[in-house]
Amino acid sequence: MTTRLIFALLCVLMLAAGSVQAGGDPAKGKELSIDCADCHGDDGMGDDEFPKLAGLDAAEHVAALKGYASGERVDESEMMGDIASELSEQDMADLAAYYANLGSN
Repeated sequence: MTTRLIFALLCVLMLAAGSVQAGGDPAKGKELSIDCADCHGDDGMGDDEFPKLAGLDAAEHVAALKGYASGERVDESEMMGDIASELSEQDMADLAAYYANLGSN
């Protein structure tokens, strides 16, 4: 019984998280990406120092941003934690949608 309850709770949480991710607005993400471009480039292709964001799976991107915001994930300069903590979940979804679509063009 406990296992079923835990499984059901996990499913509900995954669906709730997915609804924000699925609702990402690439146009809004493009507006938000101005700050990201300083390091990741206007095209999201990154370089030797900063990772490529163009074409990154939206769910993985949101998970990474949430990890930086919570402190579970840390970059060498610790800059991403400061940046990600300023983003709302919708902002994260919008950025992720923009960069996921950027890679498909």
